[in-house]
Formats: sequence, C-alpha cells, structure tokens
Amino acid sequence: MSAHIVIAGGGLAAQRCCDTLRRAGHRGRITLVCAEPVVPYDRPPLSKQVLAGELDLAAVALRPPGWYADRGVELLLGRAAAALHADRHQLELRDGGVLGYDRLLIATGAEPRRLPLFDGAPNVHLLRTADDAARLREALRPGVRLLVIGAGFIGQEVAATARALGVRVTMLEAMAAPLAGLLGHELGTWFADLHRDEGVDVRCGVTAAGARRDERGRITGVTTADGHTFACDVVLVGTGVTPADGWLAGSGLGGGGVECDHAGRTALPDVFAAGDVARPYDRLARAHGRSEHWEAAARQGAAAARAMLGAGRGDAALASFWSDQYGLRVQYVGHASLGDTVELDGDLTERDFAAVWRSRGRPVAALLVGRPRALPQMRRLVEEGLEHQPQEMTV
Repeated sequence: MSAHIVIAGGGLAAQRCCDTLRRAGHRGRITLVCAEPVVPYDRPPLSKQVLAGELDLAAVALRPPGWYADRGVELLLGRAAAALHADRHQLELRDGGVLGYDRLLIATGAEPRRLPLFDGAPNVHLLRTADDAARLREALRPGVRLLVIGAGFIGQEVAATARALGVRVTMLEAMAAPLAGLLGHELGTWFADLHRDEGVDVRCGVTAAGARRDERGRITGVTTADGHTFACDVVLVGTGVTPADGWLAGSGLGGGGVECDHAGRTALPDVFAAGDVARPYDRLARAHGRSEHWEAAARQGAAAARAMLGAGRGDAALASFWSDQYGLRVQYVGHASLGDTVELDGDLTERDFAAVWRSRGRPVAALLVGRPRALPQMRRLVEEGLEHQPQEMTV
C-alpha cells in the first residue's frame, strides 16, 4: 500500500499508529504532525517521576528520535493542525502549510480545563505537557504550600509526588469524595483517607469561589463557596480535560470528541480518530465514550492503523486505567456504572484489596489496590461478565 498517511498529533496514539503501520507492512509515506517541538513522549510519568526530578524528557520519549527516521516517518515538530478539509483530503496547519493525505488519523489529544478565576496568575499551573511539568517542578520546594484544585487522578498523583518533595499540600474536591462519580462514596472516601494519612489536607464538597492576589498578580489564597480561605504559594488546577478538537470546527467532526467506531473509523471517508480526542463506540457499554487513559490511547492508535490497511475490525478493548500513588499501584477495568452491587475483598486499611462491581450477579468492573498480579485474571472475569449483560443495558 503506497497511500500517504498523515497523523495529526504527537502522543501515544500517534506513535502506536506509526509503529503498527510499519509492522503491518505499510510502505507509503507517513507524516507525523506534532504541535510540541519534541518527539512523542509518555505522559503518565509527568505527574510522577518527571515531576519528582527522577526522569528527564529524553528518558520518557516513546522512541528515540532516530526511530522515526529509520522507519521513514516524517516528523513535523512544533506544527499544529488548524483545519480539516475532508472534501479535498487536506490537513491545514497553523503555520499556513497544507498536507494532502490518503488516510488521516486525528490524535490531537486533550487540553486541561482552565478556571477563569485564575486567569493570568503566574503561580497557577496546569499539567499536560513536558513544559508544564518542568514549570511545576521548579515551583515545588520543601515547605511550599501547594493548593490542588480537583482530586481526580492527576490531582492525586501530583499531591503524592509533592508530599514526597516535602511540599505542604491542600486538595479541594467539589464532590463528596474523590472519584465518587466513578467508584462510589465508600471507595472515594478511601482515596481521600489515603492522602490524609500521607499528610494532605483533603477538603471535599467544596468549590473555589474567589481568589486573593498580590501586587504581582500571584494567587495567595483561595476562598471556597462555604467561606473558608486557604493560603497558598502554588496552585495546580486538575479539574479534568476537554478534547483538543476545536480545530475541527466546520468539518462535521468534533464537539466533545470525535465519534468513531472501536477501530477508529469516523463518519468522514478516510478519516480516523484515536486517543483522548476520540469517542469510540464501546460494544460492551453499547455507547460512544471517551477514555482518557494510556491503555486506551495505545490500543486505539494500533486499531486505527490496522483499519487504515483494511484489516479486520477485531474486538474492542476493555476500558481500563492505572495510577501510582505513594508507591501503590491502583488498577481499574470495566464499567462500574453498570453495577448494582460492589463486593470488597481484602483490607482497606492495609492498602491491599479488590473491589468488584456486579450487575445481576455478573462482574462488570473491578478496582485493584496493591494487587498488580491479579489484573489478568480480573480482566478476564470482567470481560466475561460484560459479554453476558442484557442487550438493553447502557452506560
């Protein structure tokens, strides 16, 4: 196949697509368009080893720079996608360049949500890129007061890393417990207690409503809706991400993510999507949905590559993710929202347990804490349970 394949995006899904294309025998051109000026790198270490100063950017590159040249992949670094002209099979770049394509993968990822309350403040941080991690790392000194807005996994991982650096951490969460919308109140409370045990001041059911600034515009305190004020030197906003699909306006795609099948095919001919920007159809959940996690991006990038080459559809991967906090591995598979009961095995106080969600007696999701070797068995259990769910069930 001599088709020119263009990949818009420079993250994990994009790199896995390149790799799979060449392994599958694609001999045509591959052009990788990266908005950042560096080769694709692994993002999970940004909130952990990179932020802690244990790894540099070169150490977390998905492949060394020479890998792309050796495989005939043209890297366009520091150049971002600006518009899609599907009728002409063209990708317009922000610098005015235009690339024609035979197949296109949309893999532009996601962008952190910003809070207008903190606009312009130099000591307010987001964490999505290597530059973000470097800036935040410079600010985290022993004794510094860090205020984390949002207790999702990014917020929790940064809190854990910051505590290891001797930083004083307060974490504010709008829900009654961290991750309660995904895992329920009991397990969400376990995550709150985990951080409290490590010295984090966790406040739940509160939202940031006001901010104090000094003469340089730096945030010195954040007031919550219930009237409490938390002094701070550094702020991290970790309130989730949105798909980086604004550049697709007018194309017929985008707007909350790019809908596609589980092999990445979109409604437009020869256009595919993968990674955080994609909303693939999940045959197990029977709905389109985004999965903002490493395993999903890797599998979706590879699946899109195979679909571009006309390979079979294969099976959709089971939703899953992991997180590392305080030396503890946390793993999740399935769709807990389908469950009507949850069973716990192990000791929550010892940080060694499994939680299994069931629907009508069949397992539909699992959370493992401190039990990494149990993941393959649990994955098979959940896959079997979801396969036998009634057809009318949806997420």
